[in-house]
Amino acid sequence: MPGPVLTQTDLPLPRFGVGKVRDTYDLGDRLLMVTTDRVSAYDCVMPNGIPGKGEVLTRLSAFWFGRTAEIIPNHLLSTDMGELPPEAQPWREQLAGRSMIVRKAKRIDFECVARGYLAGSAWSEYRASGMVCGVRLPAGLRQADELPEPIFTPAIKAESGHDENISLEEMKNRVGEDLGQALADATLAIYAAAASYALDRGIIIADTKMEFGLLDGQLILIDELLTPDSSRFWAVGEYAPGGSPPSFDKQYLRDWLDSSGWNHQPPAPTLPDDVVAGTAARYREALEWLTDEPMR
Repeated sequence: MPGPVLTQTDLPLPRFGVGKVRDTYDLGDRLLMVTTDRVSAYDCVMPNGIPGKGEVLTRLSAFWFGRTAEIIPNHLLSTDMGELPPEAQPWREQLAGRSMIVRKAKRIDFECVARGYLAGSAWSEYRASGMVCGVRLPAGLRQADELPEPIFTPAIKAESGHDENISLEEMKNRVGEDLGQALADATLAIYAAAASYALDRGIIIADTKMEFGLLDGQLILIDELLTPDSSRFWAVGEYAPGGSPPSFDKQYLRDWLDSSGWNHQPPAPTLPDDVVAGTAARYREALEWLTDEPMR
């Protein structure tokens, strides 16, 4: 079972960045990425965390980085907290299972999204225009329908609020033709390999977002990969087009927030114990179905 909930870290190391979920520390030519148990919804971090969430995200990312390394290199160096600097060793047990030591790359400030099914913002955009990020789709598709083939739909990363969907051509105008095409090709190749693997284990990967960076001029994968926070996972047995299938992520939490009367503005409400437990269970299921490894 997961250990105590970790929502904050304060290590005696230089901070590199703080995100909604991750605290990143500077180790010189490397970074220490600590995945906390914080959970966000509607761009707000909830007051209480989800037990085991940080471990699920870290273990799944490490799993997928290993499986996709032949497609494209990534930033993962180690998950062994014995490699921490001496001043951080007293926190080794607390960090174990939820932390990665990674290469320091120059982040490319775009979300690279692969979509195999029509869901989320893509469904909204399709209903309005018949297109998604500049890609014309067939008429008459329903919510959650499988697309004729996966599509690449990039977005500009926002420091706060929602990312802004753009077309591949617009991304190429910003980063260059060759790099833009390389990002699209790598994203779709990883999605194809992961979607096929997951389907054999009873999970549909409807869509997923990735981040990339440049290290000595080489394109590499960074951040997290194919987790319930960065992807929409559906159980094959629960999938039916025409609506929004249940997902292995924080949809359970969002549903409660929508019914609670909260206006989606800070401060967010404290989550009830049953919502925390239900959300944690969905995260654990994703890990166990995909890796065949139970939580500790």
